[in-house]
Amino acid sequence: TSVTSAKIQVNGVHLHYQQTGEGSHAVLLLPGMLGSGQTDFGPQLKTMNKELFTIVAWDPRGYGQSIPPPRDFPPDFFERDAKDAVDLMQALKFKKFSLLGWSDGGITALIAAAKYPTLIHKLVVWGANASVTQEDVRIYNGIRDVSKWSEKVKKPLEEMYGHKYFAKTCEAWVDGISRFAEKSDGNICQQLLPDIKCPTFIIHGEKDPLVPQAHAEYIHKHIKGSR
Repeated sequence: TSVTSAKIQVNGVHLHYQQTGEGSHAVLLLPGMLGSGQTDFGPQLKTMNKELFTIVAWDPRGYGQSIPPPRDFPPDFFERDAKDAVDLMQALKFKKFSLLGWSDGGITALIAAAKYPTLIHKLVVWGANASVTQEDVRIYNGIRDVSKWSEKVKKPLEEMYGHKYFAKTCEAWVDGISRFAEKSDGNICQQLLPDIKCPTFIIHGEKDPLVPQAHAEYIHKHIKGSR
């Protein structure tokens, strides 16, 4: 099946998404920081089972082709993304759907599953964290300057955004996510984890350079029945 690409107005912005497959199980793919459906989920859009699943990959506002508006990071940017994501799926007429989120998309998926439990069927997250420590801030500052990134990671993002937008948005992301560490517990969404009732699968890369494994273990411990 081919992949369709379109925009739909949600919460006052035009969100870009890609859709493929005609299965009864709808799945939303949520990209990470600076990512888009295409850059983060090209292989899944191509090869996920299209008879079992209807697959939607979205570009959060300010990312990918969901520009304008330019991306910003107010204190509630994860909640805003969670609401945009759920409202996008509802605008596309899906009554119930699963979430598959990585990195920032994983955090967004955790919040969405906790806040909209009747809409979420199943949840898969990887490379996600529910809080930000001082050690995390040190790691984030290590990627602030995009000129130091490896060519392989940098190239598709520079092609998508142009150097200036890419560099500026990465700096803004580091500032935005580091603000969580100013709270006593560094909390992003820890208090919401017990509200997640759907079957949840947590994946973590042993060599993840950005998110220490303790974050995955914390999420697993606080979502009842998660694997």
